[in-house]
Parts: sequence; structure tokens; C-alpha cells
Amino acid sequence: MPSPLEAAGLRPRVDKALAAFLAEQRDRLTGIDPALAEVSDALEEFVLGGGKRLRPAFAYWGFRGAGGADSDQVVAAVSALELVQASALIHDDLMDRSDTRRGVPSVHRRFERRHSEARWRGGAAGFGDSAAVLLGDLALVWSDELLNTSGLGPADLARARPVFDEMRTEVTVGQYLDVLTQATADTSVERAGKVARFKSAKYTVERPLLLGAALAGAGPAVRAAYSAFGLPLGEAFQLRDDVLGVFGDPAQTGKPAGDDLREGKRTYLVAAAFAALDGGARAELDAGLGNQGLDDAGVARLRAVIRDSGALAATERRIDELMTAALTALTAAGIEDEAREVLHRLADAATRRTV
Repeated sequence: MPSPLEAAGLRPRVDKALAAFLAEQRDRLTGIDPALAEVSDALEEFVLGGGKRLRPAFAYWGFRGAGGADSDQVVAAVSALELVQASALIHDDLMDRSDTRRGVPSVHRRFERRHSEARWRGGAAGFGDSAAVLLGDLALVWSDELLNTSGLGPADLARARPVFDEMRTEVTVGQYLDVLTQATADTSVERAGKVARFKSAKYTVERPLLLGAALAGAGPAVRAAYSAFGLPLGEAFQLRDDVLGVFGDPAQTGKPAGDDLREGKRTYLVAAAFAALDGGARAELDAGLGNQGLDDAGVARLRAVIRDSGALAATERRIDELMTAALTALTAAGIEDEAREVLHRLADAATRRTV
């Protein structure tokens, strides 16, 4: 049985749609100035060089589950979600001062290195930061363009537009709440849950499903089932991401071990640890969280503190609870059988992953 990301040949079709769109944009950019070939190179390599394609998969199978017929046009439309994801990741890496993404330099580090190698004037770091802001913005602009030029009819696009707009607003304000939570050192489970919902949960699963439903003209019963499935599944996806950010294998995640600890991420996992700890262990976690100079031994020690607090086990239980709620909702009537089966498998892939 093929991977749920390969069902209907979806992943290569998404890659093909993105490659064709980005090739057109390359011609457009280099027609403005040959120097923009570097911008095109960076975005092509970032978008086409990796990623799970989960969001287009949820949108496509949300469309099919609501009775939509397969077409290259709908594949192109849901591929726009990968450009939203590229924008979010480029900006997220900049805000977190992350050096790598998928095992290669992050975009701001790439352009910082370009400045240094060319011995241009001014600060290399500032140039890299500016480039990352602008490339992330450009990817977001292009997400609109790919959706609008997908070849779908005006009525289909008019139904999809409010969902697409709401999703992009939610992920942006969710990212701000994440930054705010780090700045205020809010360690409450309630705040961590809200950040998880808006930064990732709604944007990764629920909104893509609802985008597919809108493209198919789905009725309220299917849309309600998708929300009841997508929101808990999206939260479980983010909690798995939180666990990998602390306990993941760098060889698989493409990021240094314990990066979330150095960045001071106030995730559900960390909030659960703070809620369970007191005294010296709590002070140790508080002192180490956000310490950019944390070495491997320090990361190992904080991992032990979190694990011993019971927070890791609690987070795994919460993932299981959310998965149960999501899969129960997926039994709702009105969702096509093939799509329901693929969505079930996508749910497993999203929450049992190691990267």
C-alpha cells in the first residue's frame, strides 16, 4: 500500500505544479534583473527541496471526500499551501535565529554567507535577515497567485478565498502569540495550547480540509466533520513537533538536538513540565530554557528534567487523546470512503512521524 502522501500520485503532482509555477516566476524575476536569479534559486531549492506536503494532501483529500472530482487544476490550487508553508518557515527560522532547515542553511544564513563571500558592504547578518523577510513575503504573495491561476473556475475560487484568507491570518497571529509567549515567559498549559492551535493546528489540518471542502462546494455537515477531525489532529501534529524539537534525532529532523530548548519555546511539553516541577528542578529548567549557549550536556540535562517530570509521558497521552477524538469524528456520514481511509492514514503519518 502506498504512503498516504503518495495516494493518487499526489506528491509528484504537487511537486510538478510547484516546479512549473516557480519556473514561470524565474523568467519573470530575471526579466527584471539578472541578480534576482539568486532569489529564484533560493525559493526553488527551499520549496522543492523537501517537505512532507501534508497540507496539500489534507486539502486534496478534503476535496475528494466532499465529492470533488480529481483534476490537475485542483492539485495546482492546493499546491498553493506549500508556498504559505515556505513563507512561514523562512520567517520562523529568522525569528528563531535557526542556522539550518532540512539539514541545509536556513534562508537568512544562506544570504548572510552570500554577502560575506562577495565581500559586499554593510553587515552580512543584516543583509541575510532582510533577504529572508523579503523572500518569505514573496512566497506568501505567490501563494495567492498560484491559487488564482490554478485554472479553477471563479465560483470555486470565490468559495475557497475566505478559508484561504482566514488560514493565513490565523497562522500569522499564532506566530506572534508564540513570540509573545517566549518574551513574557508564560508557562501556562492554556497559553501553550492556544499557540499550538493557531500557529499550527488549524493551519496544518483543519483549514486545508476546509479549503478542499470549499472547492468542492461541501455542505455544513461535511465541513463540521472536517473541523471536528482536523482541529484535534492538528493539535496532535503540533505536540509531536514539540516532542521532536526536544527529543528528536538531528539526523532525521535536520535541526540540531534541543533547538527548541535553546530558542526558549514555551510548548505544551515545556508547560506541562513547569506545571509538574517545583524547587531546584523547576529553577534549572527556567534557567536553561532560552539559553543560546546551551551545549549538548546541558540539552541532555534539560531533557532528563522534562522526562522525569512526567511531561513527556503526559504529552504522549495527550496526543493519543487528540487522535482518538479526531478519528471518532472521521466516521461522520457524508465523507467519501476512499478519502476517509486516506485521511485516517494521513492522521497516523502526521502524529507518529520522526521528522
